[in-house]
Amino acid sequence: MKLRLLLRFFRLRILRCEQGASLVEIGLVLPILLFIVMATVDFARGYYFANEVAGGARAGAIYGTTNPSDTTGITNAVKYDAPDVTDVNVSSSWGCECSDGTSASTSCSAAPTCSANVVYYVKVTATASYTTILPWTGIPSSLSLSSTSEMRY
Repeated sequence: MKLRLLLRFFRLRILRCEQGASLVEIGLVLPILLFIVMATVDFARGYYFANEVAGGARAGAIYGTTNPSDTTGITNAVKYDAPDVTDVNVSSSWGCECSDGTSASTSCSAAPTCSANVVYYVKVTATASYTTILPWTGIPSSLSLSSTSEMRY
């Protein structure tokens, strides 16, 4: 009888023991936590690359206000301002337009006839592709990032 009571006591004690509960909880929560961390890192990288492309386009437009026909210099300004974006493509154009936006001329080959002032502008478009770290379901693994900056001078 004593042995049976002793076995019953140990069985109840083993069933009440919670020594492995934390390990099970970590095993359940860790994959979800890793998923959230990787998604956050991937999103942050994409946001950083988008900011780099936008800043590069802005830097190219600023350079273009002093040298609008120097496309090589504009491209270099974009690449120097966005050093982490390796495959940036740059296109630029310049021209003149009426200050009220009614008429424009590319490269100012013929000045537009305006009732208002004629202003000169440079327009720079920077484009790059961003590849995610991990393939995400429903999201393309390669995204095209593009930014256009237009400044008057």
